[in-house]
Amino acid sequence: MSTGYSVGQVAGVAGVTVRTLHHYDEIGLLSPRGRTASGYRRYEDADLDRLQQVLFYRELGFPLEEIAAILDDGSVSPAEHLRRQHQLLTARIGHLQDLAAAVERAMEAERMGHRLTPEEKFEVFGADYQESWEEEAEQKWGGTDAWKESRRRTTRYGKADWQRIKAELDALNERLVRAMAAGLAPDSGEAMDLAEVHRGHITDNFYDCGYRIHRGLAAMYLADPRFTATYEQLAPGLARWLHDAIIANADRAERS
Repeated sequence: MSTGYSVGQVAGVAGVTVRTLHHYDEIGLLSPRGRTASGYRRYEDADLDRLQQVLFYRELGFPLEEIAAILDDGSVSPAEHLRRQHQLLTARIGHLQDLAAAVERAMEAERMGHRLTPEEKFEVFGADYQESWEEEAEQKWGGTDAWKESRRRTTRYGKADWQRIKAELDALNERLVRAMAAGLAPDSGEAMDLAEVHRGHITDNFYDCGYRIHRGLAAMYLADPRFTATYEQLAPGLARWLHDAIIANADRAERS
């Protein structure tokens, strides 16, 4: 009885083509270790682990030659590979989420009937605001439903609206800090209620932030160093606390 996985099986599971796997084999990036009694190559579990690593780095834009050098470096443990990939993915997600934040705060302000001046943008959005985010944001997110909804609603906003939105968010952040400082668990009723207020703030001002989207935002608060830093500056540990409260609130909603 043969063991392992055929090239077709691996291609189907990994979402790549058979041709791609053959190419990886030809260049020595991923060569199946197993053999059937008839001599056909079979992929073993260790081969699938390596393929996962290859696809991680490939998705991040690494050339195949560099991926091979990284994976063949015997001084790097599997755990270190995972840590490295997490850092790389975090940086990539951070960039994209920075653009998403621009969708919510900056891009729409530029397209309002009452356009904010550059001075007003920095006044409302803070010193970290960069106008270059706007064009990139439209390129990345312009086709999404959230973008379209946010644009439709915020085209009516003026400077006073943006100041109100920021004031509401600042007040909410203060409540989050107080709740965490009081020792409330993220899955406590009050913490989950605050997470619901957070979700409502987005829904009320930008787009329909369902629980699935809210979960995604929570993940970004940990994966994106800029979002993490924003909350950590308010209170150490707040990024994780808010993440956990959002997840707990989404779980509560899905159970009801």
